Amino acid sequence: MIEFAAITSVITPIIKKYAPQAGQLIIKQAQKNEAVIKILKELKLNPTQIPDDVDTVYVYALVRYGVFKPEAILNLFKEKVIKDYFWDAYSSNAPFKFVEDTKIFLNKNSQLKTQIIKSKVEFLGELEEFLGELEEFGEAFIAVAKQTKSSKFQPYPDWDLDVYPKEFKALMFEKTRLFCGRDFVFNAIQEFFTTKSKGYFSVIGDAGMGKSAIAAKYVLATKYPCYFNVFAEGRNKPEKFLDSIRKQLIKHCSLQNADNADLRTLLQKASEALKGQKLVIVVDALDEVEQEGNGNLLDLPQNIPDGVYFLLTRRPYNQETKRLILSPDTPVDELDLRKDEYKNFSAEDVKEYLHLFLNADKDYKDQLKKWITDRKIAEHNFIEEVAAKSENNFMYLRYVLPWIAEGKYSNLTLQGLPQGLKDYYHVHWLRMDMENESNEMKVKILYMLVERGEPISLKMIAEILDQDESYVKSVFKDWVEYITEKLNKNEKTTYYNIYHLSFLEFLKEQDKLDKGRKLFKEVNQRIADYLEQRIA
Repeated sequence: MIEFAAITSVITPIIKKYAPQAGQLIIKQAQKNEAVIKILKELKLNPTQIPDDVDTVYVYALVRYGVFKPEAILNLFKEKVIKDYFWDAYSSNAPFKFVEDTKIFLNKNSQLKTQIIKSKVEFLGELEEFLGELEEFGEAFIAVAKQTKSSKFQPYPDWDLDVYPKEFKALMFEKTRLFCGRDFVFNAIQEFFTTKSKGYFSVIGDAGMGKSAIAAKYVLATKYPCYFNVFAEGRNKPEKFLDSIRKQLIKHCSLQNADNADLRTLLQKASEALKGQKLVIVVDALDEVEQEGNGNLLDLPQNIPDGVYFLLTRRPYNQETKRLILSPDTPVDELDLRKDEYKNFSAEDVKEYLHLFLNADKDYKDQLKKWITDRKIAEHNFIEEVAAKSENNFMYLRYVLPWIAEGKYSNLTLQGLPQGLKDYYHVHWLRMDMENESNEMKVKILYMLVERGEPISLKMIAEILDQDESYVKSVFKDWVEYITEKLNKNEKTTYYNIYHLSFLEFLKEQDKLDKGRKLFKEVNQRIADYLEQRIA
């Protein structure tokens, strides 16, 4: 067994000697491995035979981790108290306990904290980089522990410190790009969570009013567990919700013996583990849930423990579609974005978003400003007009602004832009000449996505409609903004689906027309014939 204090006192100078941090932006693994071996030898530690005591494994891990790291972060891990915090978290499989203990330690050691901040490892605001360092060290320790083959370090804990579920991370960052405003929503949410001992708070709004962005922004700010129901990807089932929330709560609250717990048990365990701290679970797009029966959507419980809250977002509902029955002692409230009292707030947020898009969006701002300049439109007038046409709908802006920038409205004036989201869909429908009889097959291809009701492959569509796959793919290319594709790696097949419910509803509305009814009927018949042949 090595003397931990003695060897860590000399470890930083030796690491700096063989692996200077300056200018090391891209490090080849071979270079790093070579440096690690040299450092271990100078410390008189055998690179291949590692004793199985905790202090020694910790030092080996520090060397493996520390190559090309800033001195300040090395000094943090050299602290004996940090080593003790780490081992306590490791042995109890509670990695976030190590995060919290380390933050408390740094808050009491302002000098070291300042040095770490100056070394560009941020932990006061967004935790991403700081968590990345703690995660990387934990992974290094586990790698060394495995080399010892000692049962002392088993079972190896799950040392994933990503605050946000990986399945929703890209969605959250995309939804909050250029996010602005909505203070009136967050104020209402905070008031409910502050004044009530527990409960459900819902944000209600039509498609495109920014509900998902609000949910994502709240999660990014608070790091609370979350679930985003995504119709197009099939992530809208109770079992998938429970599996995701269970994993998050086990990590967030360091729960034990909860691998098979149901939601009520998980909430009770979490409430007890948090000892008076609040827990908020954010659930987006409750209206997109697919679930049989008449019980609460996602099997959300009627009763919840004190200190537990749900933040829900959903589209408007009636008594039949609400499916959220709660006990009388469970507080509940909601904010309806459609109400007149919020219209002015939403209008100002839309204008602020337009201003940000014009001046901060790296992909489109230059082209958009050129479109405005070419038509001799004042920026202020552009913002006012487009805000009015959007009808306070952020999804409208998400579609229309890139299209303007890309020149797809080059022949239109400001007054000629579509009015509202449905009008936008209709304008694109006409631009694609979908009313022309010669394009009936294109309409049928889109209707296939509606009638199938689940992701479908190009091959299946082509076989049902007796078309070439290349033709089907070319049609989807015209509607790329509205159609999502996902590769099934096992089948090596790409499946397609409607991206958003609002566009799905627009397509369904087309079957009310005489032509639409005829084409829908034909598509249904072709699907029935195809399935009958497959069964036969």
